[in-house]
Amino acid sequence: MTDALKRPQKRNPIMPLRLPTLPPGARSRAALQMTAAVAEGRFELQHCHDCGQIQYPPRDACTRCLSIRLEWKPIDGRGELISDTLLHHSNELYYRQLVPLRLGLVRLKEDITVLAHLHGDCPKATAPVRVRAHLDKSGRAVLIALPATDTPNMADDRMLREMTSDPKFRKVLVTDAKSATGQALCKALSDAGADMIWAGVAEPWKQPPGFDALTKLPNVAVVPLELTDSRSVQDLAASIGAKVDILINNAEFHRSTGIADRPGTETARAEMEINYLGLMRLAQSFGPAMRARAADSSVPATAWVNVLSIYALSSLPSQGTFSASKAAALSLSQTLRAEMRHAGIRVVNVFPGPIDDEWTQRVPPPKLAPSALAKAVVKALQDGVEDIYPGDVAQDLFSKWRQNAKALEREMWDQ
Repeated sequence: MTDALKRPQKRNPIMPLRLPTLPPGARSRAALQMTAAVAEGRFELQHCHDCGQIQYPPRDACTRCLSIRLEWKPIDGRGELISDTLLHHSNELYYRQLVPLRLGLVRLKEDITVLAHLHGDCPKATAPVRVRAHLDKSGRAVLIALPATDTPNMADDRMLREMTSDPKFRKVLVTDAKSATGQALCKALSDAGADMIWAGVAEPWKQPPGFDALTKLPNVAVVPLELTDSRSVQDLAASIGAKVDILINNAEFHRSTGIADRPGTETARAEMEINYLGLMRLAQSFGPAMRARAADSSVPATAWVNVLSIYALSSLPSQGTFSASKAAALSLSQTLRAEMRHAGIRVVNVFPGPIDDEWTQRVPPPKLAPSALAKAVVKALQDGVEDIYPGDVAQDLFSKWRQNAKALEREMWDQ
């Protein structure tokens, strides 16, 4: 049975930080399709359209009939561990810090055999197991076999924790804790076992409903943070930037307006100042500090979460300037993901539909409750995925966007 994770000891400040190392990242072009599915929480393998063969590892052609008509379909992941071994040495610098490692061969019920990391609670071969696909520190898809049924403290397994960003015993910064979403995030993170939660607050003289209860939580500390002010962001980064393990940027400016609905550019400028330039200020101030300590042996910096909008994928004309600011933030977040990848820090993009808050009062249901959004963000960190689409509206629009983005653009005109 996996031992319960203990609170890590404080790092000796005199000792230098280790340089971050990554697992091998080389993959074929075909294997990148598997990684793309894993980034959204799906375990998929290639199916041949002509002969029905399921194959692994991914290839450019079917190994049975040489057809190139290969489709990606979900896999259940259940199978049997047929052999296992314990690796005591590795030539890869990343794995030298993790040995000994359990590895095993698993025959899936689809009659294919895969090589996977073994969870510490997996029994010796032969035994039933569940294979899950995760992203490793380099952002590539890897497989890990879990016991057939959940066990106590299963999420505390050392190898599984390397593949996820579980908030347990980690320090988190929430950039806007005054909003309904921010308060829900702080509570959800506290329930998930976060060691410290810094609650960013702009305009501290304003006290929204429920904020007093939030400040009374023992692991929550209110800090001043105004994303439109570079000095404010830099001062906070100088104070806590070297301690933040997970940064959640949920601050946004949201007004329902199209291009011609309101004269002038003040609203659009205000949305860009927070939704886009605010993210850039955070990345410039907190990014270097988080990358520098990404290899900390106790609790490394592990994730950066951006709460965007499903309308970043396809603009909603009635919220045109807001959609544009979120689309700009999405583009910037993709650049940030590429830069943070070299330190093994996962950038998670969240694409919710309309959130049930003060700025969507006139939007008809269904709307996403802030508490549901917060739970989805925590689960994404625990599962180690990159992109999530919480809520019925987001799921529906994302499905249509994947099928035909141009058709969705026309459909959004009538929303």
